[in-house]
Amino acid sequence: MRPQFSISILIAAVLLPSPAPGQTVKPAAKTTKAWTQPRTPDGQPDLQGYWTNATIIPLERPRELGTKEFYTEAEAAAFEKERLAKENSQAQNDIHYDNVIWQGENYSKGDAANRRTSLIFDPPDGRIPPLNAKGQKRLAAEAEAARRREAAESADSRNLAERCISWGAEGPPMLGSTYNANLQIVQSGAQVVIYNEMMHGGRIVPLNGMPHLDASIRQLGGDSRGHWEGDALVVDSTNFTDQTNFRGPPATARQDIFSSAELHVVERFTRTGPDTIRYRFTVDDPGTWTKPWTGEIMMRKIQGPIYEYACHEGNYGLANILAGARAAEAAAQTVKSK
Repeated sequence: MRPQFSISILIAAVLLPSPAPGQTVKPAAKTTKAWTQPRTPDGQPDLQGYWTNATIIPLERPRELGTKEFYTEAEAAAFEKERLAKENSQAQNDIHYDNVIWQGENYSKGDAANRRTSLIFDPPDGRIPPLNAKGQKRLAAEAEAARRREAAESADSRNLAERCISWGAEGPPMLGSTYNANLQIVQSGAQVVIYNEMMHGGRIVPLNGMPHLDASIRQLGGDSRGHWEGDALVVDSTNFTDQTNFRGPPATARQDIFSSAELHVVERFTRTGPDTIRYRFTVDDPGTWTKPWTGEIMMRKIQGPIYEYACHEGNYGLANILAGARAAEAAAQTVKSK
């Protein structure tokens, strides 16, 4: 059978110049279809779907990096490789949580491309600002609470995650969790609902301009109100208690960023592509820090659904922690009495 040629191929062969000797012909660049911001029937930017904010990027920048906000492409790839190797090389009898181990393939997609050295980028050193006078005063109370927690004096002395109340990942700000760092966003014309897998927290954000709750009403996750600025959803949250912890879980004592009831958080959700949302947050608490701090996480689309985190159904750990502490105290008292 004779080979078949199309007219277009014959024309290209005749009209296109041949490369000079030794010249490399570069393949034609592929045209990428421009992404268009999807919108809801109400005309709002569509943020709906299942997302993850899992990341290997640390909240605070290592001090030795100073004000270096971004890695080079090679440095980011090397950092990602190093973190993955570290997580996968843990001894079976010494497994501990970090931002990676439970995330599966979602944990680092996009992190190397993002290239940030820390989630926080303001202040320029990428670190949480120092405590102010009020924060320093509360530090002693936090230390006493940590002592009581370590001693397992009562169920109330243990942290909120162990008591199946809050993991801290629900936010605001939403800084992710060590596993199940997944969430679902649902919209209507009047509100946005943000449902976090950890720990079964659903945040309803009204968009109708209604004012915040009265200052006398305080909630663990604050009181959120939203509005649109162009294609960005801006969520303003106030009316917090002084029990908000931004990081979890208790297994690594990472519920360590305490705040006061003066906490004020502003979040910005901006769809940047078919599979990404840029999530930025600014934390301001005159009752804790000397100045505000701002960070960014790139949320990535995942396949749903997300599942119920049925904490109390298997929460034998809390009872066992208390029983173990009482047994240790009894054993110590027996030794002391001899």
